[in-house]
Amino acid sequence: MADYDRADTRVRRFQNLIDGQSRPAANGCWIDSIDPATGQVWAQIPDGRADDIDAAVAAAKRAFRGPWRQMAAAQRAALLRKVAELVGPRLEELAVIETRDNGKIITDTRAGDIPAIAQMFHYWAGAADKIHGETIQVSPASVNYVQREPIGVVGIIVPWNSPGSVFAAKVGAALAAGNTVVVKPAETASCSILVLAELFEQAGFPPGVVNVVAGLGAEAGDAIAGHPDVGKISFTGSTLTARAITRRSAEAIKPLSFELGGKSANIVFADADLDAAAIGVTTMGIFNGAAGQSCIAGSRILVQRPIYDEMIARMVKIITGIRLGDPMDAASQMGPIALDRQFEKVKSYLDLGRQEGGEALCGGQAGEAVFGAGSPHAGGYFVQPTLFAGLDNQARTVREEIFGPVACVLPFDDAEEAVAIANDSNYGLACGLWTNDLKRAHRMAAAIEAGAVWVNTYRRLHWAVPFGGYKDSGYGRDSGMESLRGYQQTKSVWVDLA
Repeated sequence: MADYDRADTRVRRFQNLIDGQSRPAANGCWIDSIDPATGQVWAQIPDGRADDIDAAVAAAKRAFRGPWRQMAAAQRAALLRKVAELVGPRLEELAVIETRDNGKIITDTRAGDIPAIAQMFHYWAGAADKIHGETIQVSPASVNYVQREPIGVVGIIVPWNSPGSVFAAKVGAALAAGNTVVVKPAETASCSILVLAELFEQAGFPPGVVNVVAGLGAEAGDAIAGHPDVGKISFTGSTLTARAITRRSAEAIKPLSFELGGKSANIVFADADLDAAAIGVTTMGIFNGAAGQSCIAGSRILVQRPIYDEMIARMVKIITGIRLGDPMDAASQMGPIALDRQFEKVKSYLDLGRQEGGEALCGGQAGEAVFGAGSPHAGGYFVQPTLFAGLDNQARTVREEIFGPVACVLPFDDAEEAVAIANDSNYGLACGLWTNDLKRAHRMAAAIEAGAVWVNTYRRLHWAVPFGGYKDSGYGRDSGMESLRGYQQTKSVWVDLA
């Protein structure tokens, strides 16, 4: 573990995996990985370009046409299960790497993200040999059946906020469906995925089935999106990047699936359990763990007017008590922003919120002002958890995805108005409802335009439950058997008996 300890100032280099071999980028260049808690370089990743993507896609294509396609589903399942078993012995190593790479607190990566990777691969191992077709009774003179086949080479582009778990969700489903993959992790958080790539080689996967190429999005990511031998793209990230991928891949007319941004509403009614709701819309809803860098963050907090002042008092008390600090410290409840440009973006919204007439009820400070000039974290990308009031749903601070620890609280009168505000958004990823009126909860869940609705809870995810969004939050689903269908194509076979 000394290689990953912050006290050890050596810079570690991680390698790509192409055709079953660990290797640097073909150009010999490297990209620095920054520890967001200190602002210092702690690791380097390969600067993969089009040449590396070409090699990875060629290897994936050979593996798909050769040993992987010819392997029995039960054998593929056994290999996926082996990967799941190999995660456990390296759990602490992976948790520390992910925390150092993107700043998510160690208690979350150690107890949540990394154990979930193993569970996801176990889940997809169980799905691999349960892919069934169907027969259709068209006429007595023919036999008609439908079979589901893999697409081929799948390009997977992974974000920086939860790289390990998103990698497992997408790669597990694609492999269970019988595809081979080329994965491009985010250049700012690639290290944990490059280590996970080693597990496929150790598990005995045929060379070329899983390939991981680190590099810049404009280079490696663009090469995947436009590659003629990549049969599908699965991407999690920003809506802006998804539009660029759509344009780049249009010529090849390849299927796409996108899990994108969000500006989710978290709605509290007067009849709710206010103690639970206050925690649910603050620490659970947005602030703890990933410092608001979550597509499902409940950054629009809607509170019914009769309890508006009381809820604000409860929320401010909780938010001001959140311990912001070193993500490697198990006592920290919130860590830094993952990268410098995102840090600057979040700071700009702190200024914008005030310019638009909002009042920062708590927080509002960033950078050196958080800890002071003498702190070892003065150079880190820290932003205080911030709650704005006094803005309406048309303010940019309320409407635009900030992807940081900034929430806005808005009042509403009744369920009809709450639904109208919640749906008045370009996004439609998630929504939270806090009420003891079960009938109202069901009516609202049906009316809300979002891919996930939580009632009296928030941020509940599971590998067996499909996840994705409406509108600018994307299309297609990760997790669950519906995700598996997204990595398959359907063939109809007709046999004439006349």
